[in-house]
Amino acid sequence: MQYDEILKKLKALSDPKAVEGMARFGINPENTYGVSVPNLRKLAREAGKDHALAQQLWASGIHEARVMASMIDKPALVTEEQMESWVKDFDSWDICDQCCSNLFDKTKWAYQKATQWSEREEEFVKRAGFTLMATLAVHDKSAADAAFTAFLPAIKRGATDNRNFVKKAVNWALRQIGKRNLSLNAIAIQTAEEIQKTDSKSARWIAADAIRELTSQAVQQRLRR
Repeated sequence: MQYDEILKKLKALSDPKAVEGMARFGINPENTYGVSVPNLRKLAREAGKDHALAQQLWASGIHEARVMASMIDKPALVTEEQMESWVKDFDSWDICDQCCSNLFDKTKWAYQKATQWSEREEEFVKRAGFTLMATLAVHDKSAADAAFTAFLPAIKRGATDNRNFVKKAVNWALRQIGKRNLSLNAIAIQTAEEIQKTDSKSARWIAADAIRELTSQAVQQRLRR
């Protein structure tokens, strides 16, 4: 499928009402068509994996084209420069999360960028760091526990950031690490208890929410199985 054809299809699927709804959920409505993620996944499957096409779609600046770019790009061809260029373009939490979970967490730079970006000041770059930690915890089944305990100092530091999109990603990262296995569960709970002692409203919220889920019967039973 060619670039022009994809843009035509995205325009045909556009839904102004959906754009209004997205704006209410904190998604930037500029250059946004309101196409649902299932429709984007279907289009991405039809287009197939294509690194060059992904670059074109990203450069369009259209919200849905960028989500699609993250679905069709080839992780092995993604350079560190591309990741740095794209992360600077993030202008809403869903572009950040789609890009990290569809593409960036499958690149060889994923762990390095998770730590580096978590220390950056820009809201969506920082969110991307913690989102990568969360999605790596879910997707990288063969990684050693040490890869995730290495993220905990950054999670502790990030917990005092009271920006909504950052604190939610910090919380997400801590919860996903704590749901990998019993050993990481115990370490994540201990980390949450340490965060809870911080004199910060966001830190206390992150910790309480993580502890509630990680000590829940459902999570404990699943990990013991």
